[in-house]
Amino acid sequence: MRRRLHLITGLILFTYVFTHFINHALGLVSLDALDTGRRAFNLLWRNPVMSAALYGALLIHIVLALWSIYRRRRLAMPPWEATQILFGLAIPPLIALHILGTRFAHEIFGVNDNYAYVLLVYFVFSPGLGIRQAITLFVVWIHACIGLHFWLRLKPWYRRAVPALYAFAILMPVAALGGFYFAGREVARLAGDPAWMAAAREEIGFADSAALAWIENLEMAIVALAGGLLVLSLSARWLRGHFNRRHGVVHIAYPEGRRVPIAAGTTVLEASRGAGLAHASVCGGRGRCSTCRVRVGRGLESLAPPSDDEAKVLKRIGAAPNVRLACQIRPLADLEVTPLLPPSASPRDGRRRHIHGEEREVAILFADLRDFTSMAEDRLPYDVVFILNRYFAAMGMAVEEAGGRVDKFVGDGIMALFGVERGVAAGSGNAMLAARRMAERLVEVNNTLAHELERPLRIGIGIHCGPVILGEMGYGRATSVTAIGDTVNTASRLEAMTKELRAQLVVSEPVVRHAGLDLSDFPAREVEVRGRASALSVRVVKNALRLPVAADAPAVARPERPD
Repeated sequence: MRRRLHLITGLILFTYVFTHFINHALGLVSLDALDTGRRAFNLLWRNPVMSAALYGALLIHIVLALWSIYRRRRLAMPPWEATQILFGLAIPPLIALHILGTRFAHEIFGVNDNYAYVLLVYFVFSPGLGIRQAITLFVVWIHACIGLHFWLRLKPWYRRAVPALYAFAILMPVAALGGFYFAGREVARLAGDPAWMAAAREEIGFADSAALAWIENLEMAIVALAGGLLVLSLSARWLRGHFNRRHGVVHIAYPEGRRVPIAAGTTVLEASRGAGLAHASVCGGRGRCSTCRVRVGRGLESLAPPSDDEAKVLKRIGAAPNVRLACQIRPLADLEVTPLLPPSASPRDGRRRHIHGEEREVAILFADLRDFTSMAEDRLPYDVVFILNRYFAAMGMAVEEAGGRVDKFVGDGIMALFGVERGVAAGSGNAMLAARRMAERLVEVNNTLAHELERPLRIGIGIHCGPVILGEMGYGRATSVTAIGDTVNTASRLEAMTKELRAQLVVSEPVVRHAGLDLSDFPAREVEVRGRASALSVRVVKNALRLPVAADAPAVARPERPD
């Protein structure tokens, strides 16, 4: 509820700021346009319902910010989060006088707070306040944009929208400040005309000196209150930390023997940051992205069960019972943890489904370039890399179009998985479709690179299906979902057999059976596979372009990913 309130109130405040900036930007047109926009702005925000929503959102947002500071066990945080918090804390004292001098002065002292009034104050009577207001404009906008960015970056569509949103984030405050500046210069010029100034004073009804003194005193009180509440929050968290340190210290054990002492109740993510250990956290520790997830070893039984929000995230990624979010667990006893994602994890990694090690039936495809090593011996390294990258791109697209997932590139070889989510039957059909697509793509690559190649590229493909152990394996950035087991070894050896059988594809009968394809036109063989006790029935396909296509095969299938 706290996070939801923080988001809702933030969106209300951002909408207010956005519409206010649009109104400012009309100053690039004229003063009349500025006042026309103001009437529409006031119609939206100065009715009782929206006023209550606006000022209620402001108060709740401030209280939640102070509460979040109190809840932190450690103040170590990423630079972006520190910037957002510091800018947020600076906003109340920066905007206090502006609010008191406009809406408050209008409601209490009857001041007509139109744009002429505001611009006269900022450009004629007190230019220093004008500079302060311009600074406030950027502080508010940067604070809001950081918050929106770290909320939206978890959305699948956000990455595509970043260029447009980035342009908007830059142009909006520039347009608002430009309108504010040019309109201010116009008002400063008009103020030199005594008749215009007299008419403006009569229309505005400036507050007298006693009212101004009252507003200034109230501003000082608000600033003191804001500072006092901040000091109170920091003091309260210091007292809590002092009490916790005296009544209980627990140790977090990390890989490679690192142990970090913390006060009981500190989150594991805060422990990592406080100890200077790089720990992924795309959402900033708000329990939304799952990138901070850890595997818990010793001490798991001492942790409180996941909250509803944490349980929802863990369910979304298919986490094992011993996987928890580092930003949500607050150990009260010694704990052993292993971060599951590298510190450089991206929002995409947060959406990736966690496969913690399980047995599944899938189809495995291996493909390898024939005689490429000898072909590459007389070429410059640049040419070798260029040709390989064109080949890998074509084969990768063929695999993904057929609904598979490229597992890895090894030298000039490819390993691909099919049926990770959809089962072995669908995976086998997709693997056969991929073999045909790879043959088609290879023809295209050979045509494109005809002037670069002395002879066309040739490939051998092996496909087999069966049970594998599937899970996230590796270390650091080299961690990925992969498969191991006899099925993988057999598929690799079927690919190697294409050399001696002079074929483009060797596929096992179980794959053909699951795929539901008629390969009776292709020779059947019983082959001995090293590591297997019995012979394996296979079909030998000289040219994969001749493979039949299932009637229900899509033109371009959606790539299958375990995330």
